[in-house]
Amino acid sequence: MSGARLFDALRAYAPDAPVLQGEAQVWRAAALRSAIDALADRLAGTRCLGLLADNGPDWVIADLAALAAGVPQVPLPTFFSPAQIAHVLTQSGADAVLTDQPERIAALQAGFAATGKWSGLVLMRRHAPGSELPAGTAKISFTSGSTGAPKGACLSADGLLDTAAAVAERLADLPIARHLTVLPLSLLLENSAGIYAPLLRGATIQLPGLAALGWRGMAGFDPGALQRCAATLQPNSAILVPELLKAWTLQLAAAGLRAPGSLAYVAVGGARVAPEALARARTAGLPAYQGYGLTECGSVLSLNRPGDDGDDVGRPLGHAALRIEDGEVVAGTRAFLGYLGIPAAAPGSGFATGDLGRLDANGHLQLAGRRKNLLITSFGRNVAPEWVEAALLAQPAIAQAVVAGEARPWLAAVLVPAPGANGAQLAAAVARANATLPDYARIGGWFAAPPFTPHNGQATGNGRPLRAAILNHHGAALAALYEDALPAEEPAHAVL
Repeated sequence: MSGARLFDALRAYAPDAPVLQGEAQVWRAAALRSAIDALADRLAGTRCLGLLADNGPDWVIADLAALAAGVPQVPLPTFFSPAQIAHVLTQSGADAVLTDQPERIAALQAGFAATGKWSGLVLMRRHAPGSELPAGTAKISFTSGSTGAPKGACLSADGLLDTAAAVAERLADLPIARHLTVLPLSLLLENSAGIYAPLLRGATIQLPGLAALGWRGMAGFDPGALQRCAATLQPNSAILVPELLKAWTLQLAAAGLRAPGSLAYVAVGGARVAPEALARARTAGLPAYQGYGLTECGSVLSLNRPGDDGDDVGRPLGHAALRIEDGEVVAGTRAFLGYLGIPAAAPGSGFATGDLGRLDANGHLQLAGRRKNLLITSFGRNVAPEWVEAALLAQPAIAQAVVAGEARPWLAAVLVPAPGANGAQLAAAVARANATLPDYARIGGWFAAPPFTPHNGQATGNGRPLRAAILNHHGAALAALYEDALPAEEPAHAVL
């Protein structure tokens, strides 16, 4: 059986201990183990299982049943377009889908037909040619790239559980008995660190639906709903991406509220967070700490925590062998087996992350941006845009930011204003951010834009902006900033 460590941990719960807490039902350990076994039996003979469903206990049980049955599983993010879902199902060779949205699968006309139900999910099957998967594949995690065509990373059960165990060990002394899942479960970060890690430490996992948490699809995210949910459930931990951390922090400040005092730890990953933003969150009662990871490495690789914190992404976890080669972070874990159709490099060679970084004297990982994103201005200055973007995002008036400036005399920015922020407030925010940056890294021109979202192809499902898509979409407007300005020299101040 794959995932033996996980199922050993589940057997260690008292029979009536609450393990999964949904909106309408609490699954206790004995009943949960029986449900996993029963569904695993129904999945026997399945070549590859797709899972398309809202957050909730059903999603988790389906995920664990596939693991127990040794069936490779491919999570289908609910924010994927029909074309992306069809691409994932074709590339993975999935011959079955469990879903609470059968109409979306039927509309693909990909040969799936309903063959039964389990709890709130419909089981749909088809006859289709399979894909050749690397031996030991337990999960195929597709991430939406800048082209919109997701790429599937094949991951091993041992590697995923290495990550979960390392996260649980790093936080073992913190009082975490209840974890609130805030991110979509289809995202590997929440799946691994928000489901598997809490199970390994014997915690209860709180699983509201995405709407109850504040996810509004095209309408964005409602942090007020997240605050109400957390106030009711009183969780001890949660995982956020920077955009959600900022939205929740601003909502608390505007409402004169604090986050629930039950929170002992909030992990933040997906993009660099400025120290000012972390300090503001902690003042509002959100004990936020940065971490770092990649899908190909099984998610989390390093993590800050109380008593071992810094302006960095933390100390590497015990399962990960991190080294720096030519300024680039190379990570060794057991998770990555290769992309679909492209086998991984030889074991032990490590995965070149594409992230520039160094290990400091305290053993913490310091990141300096993505190698492929590094900007070289026309004055020969090397600038990591992530650094400048973090300074911009530390300003409450700026919700999202992407910086450009390759081969240009100064940097420009595409800014998404926070709700209610006007042009004057954005200008003041840019000026304050510039005051924290050296002359060569300051923003010399900017314009406001609509939000970057998965629905317009300008953000991933966890809210991370898709840089290439954004710069391509706003290319003409960025070019106009330079055409309308005078810069014959590198500007000392951001004035246009």
